[in-house]
Order: sequence, then structure tokens, then C-alpha cells
Amino acid sequence: VQLQASGGGLVQAGESLRLSCAASGGTFSSYDMGWFRQAPGKEREFVAAISWSGGRNSYADSVKERFTISRDNAKNTVYLQMNSLKPEDTAVYYCAAVGRMWKLSLGPAEYNYWGQGTQVTVSS
Repeated sequence: VQLQASGGGLVQAGESLRLSCAASGGTFSSYDMGWFRQAPGKEREFVAAISWSGGRNSYADSVKERFTISRDNAKNTVYLQMNSLKPEDTAVYYCAAVGRMWKLSLGPAEYNYWGQGTQVTVSS
């Protein structure tokens, strides 16, 4: 499956962005999906994940209550709604896919497919 992330940009602290990740070349509903981010000089870190059906999700503590992951299997797209953005949210954001699992995958090594990343910059 190929993944294409979009929606990044430059915003001020407190503003919102919605990232999208469009999938092609596979059966989208066969995959659990995740969002990760990587800031300069730091390791890639988990942000959020959603199960193939959308019935289960998980968030990093740092984004709980601010970010929402969702998916539309009819559109082969997963979204990350980011509200109340902070300068520390600045990073390249990546979407990723892994075949259906009995529990959500939270580590980057567990994912098989990756998008190219989209830059999110939050100014103070």
C-alpha cells in the first residue's frame, strides 16, 4: 500500500491543522493506521493510532485531548485533527500502516508502510 500525507503547514500556537493521509494500492480497511512525528535531532515518536474499523484508538499522552485520529474507509483516508497546537508539536508528521492486529501498534518498528511525511511548524 502507498501512503501520501498532506495538510502540514506553518501556524501559530493555539491554532489548528488537519493532516490527511491517502492510501492506494491496497485494501485500506485491512490496515490499522498510525501517525508518528519526528523533530530535528529526535527519534520518531508515536502520536496516535486507529484500528482498521475505527473502533479503537490510542494517543500519546502529549497530544491527548488536543489531537483526534479518524478514518474514512470509503475514501481510503486517515486524518489527524490537531487543535491547540504548541511549539513543541513542530515536527515532520508521518502516517503509517500495518495489517490488522489484535491490539493497536504503538511502535514505529511495528509498521510496514510509511508515507513521505508532512512538515508541521508551530510558532510561538
